[in-house]
Amino acid sequence: MKISTRGRYGLRVMMELATRNGRGPIYARTIAKNQGISDKYIHTLMTGLVSAGLVRTVRGPGGGYEMTKDPSEITALDVVRVLEGNSAPAECVSDATCCPRAERCAARDVWCEVASAMDGVLSSLTLEQLVDRQRRKQEEPVTYDI
Repeated sequence: MKISTRGRYGLRVMMELATRNGRGPIYARTIAKNQGISDKYIHTLMTGLVSAGLVRTVRGPGGGYEMTKDPSEITALDVVRVLEGNSAPAECVSDATCCPRAERCAARDVWCEVASAMDGVLSSLTLEQLVDRQRRKQEEPVTYDI
């Protein structure tokens, strides 16, 4: 199972907003520069995040994007679900009626377990935790071993 650029970049964008939480909106071009993502793609991602109520747009001078909730209240799963949809690796996980064998299928059990494990990891991590993790990674000294 593969998370697309929408999910991967969207999580990075939300982490960027979380680092600035409470300090006012941030321009899309600033996020784009900081994250190495095109300005146009930032706006595409923001459309879904705004529609889901995770982000708001502030118009006018000093405007931009900002989070609608505290980073401790938004999980990685919230972001990924908005941008990727259901994390089920097979259609039968979310819709057992699509297959007449679904209720007696051991393979479906595996796909259900995969979806559950993925959702479990993503729901256990808040944006606040991810921002803290990112800060620690940036503070780690770089060692050059030969």
